[in-house]
Amino acid sequence: MKTLNDIVNWIIQSGLLVWAFYFGFAVGKPWIDSKIKHAKTQQQKELWSLLEQIAMTAVTSLINSNKTGEQKFNEACLQVAKYLSDHGIKVDMQTVQAAVQAAYEKSPLTPGQSVDPVKEAIKSAPNRADKLLVTDGSITQAKG
Repeated sequence: MKTLNDIVNWIIQSGLLVWAFYFGFAVGKPWIDSKIKHAKTQQQKELWSLLEQIAMTAVTSLINSNKTGEQKFNEACLQVAKYLSDHGIKVDMQTVQAAVQAAYEKSPLTPGQSVDPVKEAIKSAPNRADKLLVTDGSITQAKG
């Protein structure tokens, strides 16, 4: 028992206990911080997924209503915001509007642009590779 008491006294007096605590804190804090950051990222990812689902449901429910597009958009935003606030989730209105707009654009039930502006810009860009023809190993410029 005296040996155990001497060992404990030596640990306390030598500063080994303080050093061990400091070392554990120095190593453990970045690890805990990374775990917290990962958890927050996952939480935001799940929140956005939920927000997209709610927005898609709201947009789909308003497709056949006899309202203007702006009225449908505003009502969908209000529905999504009300649902989130009823469940204790705080999201700013700009995020809700962005989710509703994204849901509207993704919805197969809403009439969208038949022409994708990005694809059209790529097609009209100079130096397009698809304007070249490969014939018998030689490359020639396509006309038109």
